[in-house]
Amino acid sequence: MKLPRRQFLHLAAGAAALPAVSWIARAQAYPSRPVRLIIGFPPGSTSDILARIISQWLTERIGQPVIVEARPGAGGNISVQAALAAPADGYTIVLITASNAVNATLFESLPFDLLRDLMPVAGLASFPFAMNVNPALPAKTVAEFIALAQASPGKISMASFGSGSTSHLAGELFKTMTGVNMTHVPYRGSPPANVDLMSGQVQVMFDTLVGSLPHIRSGTIRALAVAGSSRLDVLPDAPRVADTVPGFEVSGWNGFAVRKGVPAGIIERLNTEISTGLADPIVKARIAQATAVPLLLSPAQFGAHMAAETEKWGKVIRTANIKPD
Repeated sequence: MKLPRRQFLHLAAGAAALPAVSWIARAQAYPSRPVRLIIGFPPGSTSDILARIISQWLTERIGQPVIVEARPGAGGNISVQAALAAPADGYTIVLITASNAVNATLFESLPFDLLRDLMPVAGLASFPFAMNVNPALPAKTVAEFIALAQASPGKISMASFGSGSTSHLAGELFKTMTGVNMTHVPYRGSPPANVDLMSGQVQVMFDTLVGSLPHIRSGTIRALAVAGSSRLDVLPDAPRVADTVPGFEVSGWNGFAVRKGVPAGIIERLNTEISTGLADPIVKARIAQATAVPLLLSPAQFGAHMAAETEKWGKVIRTANIKPD
């Protein structure tokens, strides 16, 4: 049976619109059950604290529980794999951090591609870094530190909270941009590294303010400069490293992503709710208590940030020939 041309065109147009209608309907119905928020760090970590702040906000906004699930290990790789194993329906969100951008190059054979297999949703927070030294070090400025390091190649020990960590890569970036030679000493985390920095066993470390601000305020270590693009209210007397080394910028960060294939409407809904939360004065204050700064980004902006950080640290890793522990 032949259909009249007008009826055929009407049916064809309706069929073509079905996929769009389908994801719009799913987005409007979302969420109808609890949502998982997978993080790659253990309970009590800064990432866990921040994830719980935003999960509480989302729970109140979307009317369904947002449950934080810790999948620590391999610098966040395990959490990403867990998220990619879930259906592409928006009911599993994963916390992406600077470590994941580093891992994209640090690990030679990951079972996933961070930028290809995930879809960015929103930023969460950034973590300011500082260039800290033992108070007995004679250098009082970044310029004096560079001169001191150049005068004694390899004699200055640079601590980090692990090979391939952002702390380590910050130091390698500094070495590359200034031409100084320092000896890298990796630790298992910021606390033991700061113990040796305070005692003088090592002389310098690029560290987050999460780990170092109490020691800076007590005077047991000294901040030569902050490593970000702007000066910080919490360290009003500290200049930027970039004031002496133009273009140097390092910060930690995290944000949210979902498996590729999640409907755009769901991603937009999540971004709207998360961004509204990050702008809320109470949420902002709670994030500030964790020595972090809200990272308010659209999905496209967070995706661009992930890509830029992956490229930046990939170059550092290849130049310094850094291998995972």
